[in-house]
Amino acid sequence: MERVLALTGATGRKSGGAFFRLLAANREALADSFSQPYRVLVRPSSDTKKLLALLPDTDVRRGDLGDEAFLRDALRGVDTLVHIAGIRLSLPIVRAAAECGVRRLILVHTTGIYSKYKKAGETYRQIDAEVYAICRQFSVILTILRPTMIYGRTCDNNVSHFIRMVDKFPLMPVVNGARYELQPVYCEDLAAAYFSVLTHEEATAGKDYDLSGGAPILLRDMLKEIGAQLGKKRVRFLSVPYALAYAGALGLYGLSLGRKDLREKVQRLCEPRAYSHEAATRDFGYAPVEFAEGVKAEIREYLAEKNKGAERT
Repeated sequence: MERVLALTGATGRKSGGAFFRLLAANREALADSFSQPYRVLVRPSSDTKKLLALLPDTDVRRGDLGDEAFLRDALRGVDTLVHIAGIRLSLPIVRAAAECGVRRLILVHTTGIYSKYKKAGETYRQIDAEVYAICRQFSVILTILRPTMIYGRTCDNNVSHFIRMVDKFPLMPVVNGARYELQPVYCEDLAAAYFSVLTHEEATAGKDYDLSGGAPILLRDMLKEIGAQLGKKRVRFLSVPYALAYAGALGLYGLSLGRKDLREKVQRLCEPRAYSHEAATRDFGYAPVEFAEGVKAEIREYLAEKNKGAERT
């Protein structure tokens, strides 16, 4: 009997692409577990050249990942689905998967569910609750993975912003001295975690895991580390008290008649986001690197892009 492995997010430049590279590199080792080719669900506009260069026979299904009719067709005959394309697409994907008889789901969600601020956390908690209910109803084996802030590529929209700011600004604007803990996670470590969960079904079935980086680190220390790796002698900070920053966001919200709403962003700037990955280490050997090690590749990529831009000008 065929055991088809499907995934979303394979064309992503962060953990999804890295995970597909692991699948390609370990194809022979997985041959007894999953039939070939792997099936990838992508948007109509997605560039699949890199996927097909790695595995030319990849079964590519193009369509709207929010369209349950497309999803039911694309997921027919699938045994296991690894969904990396984002929590906001999870409900239609999980509903279609359950209706198609998919046996096992591995969903990459977010530690944003723990946020005390309503917009950042409540929607994610509602999605998780509905996912649990669907999987119980259809007896689908479920594992949810919750990464912290993902970094490792200049497209990450997280640490990449910090790198550019440290490189260009003489003073780093921060709130409350940037003295709060984060635990960002390197995208290659996430890919390895997805692969380990895939290959450790018995240990991970029916469980949720927080996937954080090697150790918590203060934001100000992250910025200092970035500065050191960029060759800066010192990173200087311009610290604004939280009350003043929030008042400014509130004023902007009023003056823009609600079009510019930075209130929650300011709130989350001062929200600690460090989470233990002890359960993942125990169950499947998760061993992420610390920030100083993981950020090296992203800074190299940033400097290479910066130098190419300078050459063009």
